[in-house]
Amino acid sequence: MRRMDEPSPIAITLAQVGPRLRRIRTERGLTLSALAEATGISISTLSRLESGRRRASLEMLLPIAQAHRLPLDELLGTLESGKSRMHTRPRVRHGRVHFSLTNRPSPLQAWKLVIPAAQNRPEPCTHEGHVWLYVLSGRVRVVLGDRELVLEPGEAVEFDTGVPHWFGPLGGSAVEVLGLLGGRGERVHVRTGLRSR
Repeated sequence: MRRMDEPSPIAITLAQVGPRLRRIRTERGLTLSALAEATGISISTLSRLESGRRRASLEMLLPIAQAHRLPLDELLGTLESGKSRMHTRPRVRHGRVHFSLTNRPSPLQAWKLVIPAAQNRPEPCTHEGHVWLYVLSGRVRVVLGDRELVLEPGEAVEFDTGVPHWFGPLGGSAVEVLGLLGGRGERVHVRTGLRSR
């Protein structure tokens, strides 16, 4: 039973909205002015929302969720635990935000990666394995040895990570990619249709 002086779950969720909105925006490398342009909400209103000086309303949260391409419950952090849902805490490594999508040890690891706009200078590296990348949003520049590719949303590439490689944003906005990392020699097998029996 909740004590009278203890804040309700709704009050706790509402108090966390501002900091959560700021964190999501900065993880995506967006400025307040860019978010204002995408949502039609003024910079000052967005700033007051993020600082907690203004209470969030549905009319404000819906365009923000749409601009970030997130479901409203994920934007608010109100997803309930369940067997079909994974709850991963983002980790920041080298300025990039990693979300692990694999919940148990496996030779094949899946992840989502948000790369800020400022991370646009190639720094190729090598390691064991094979990677498959799929672009969710933004334009992604991929450097593979002495070759370069530009991927648009909906496009994918796979490569041996023994080749010096780097990928990051091309243009002035953050990018989001899905990735699979397997051991050396493991490749993704893509099926484009079902065979009739």
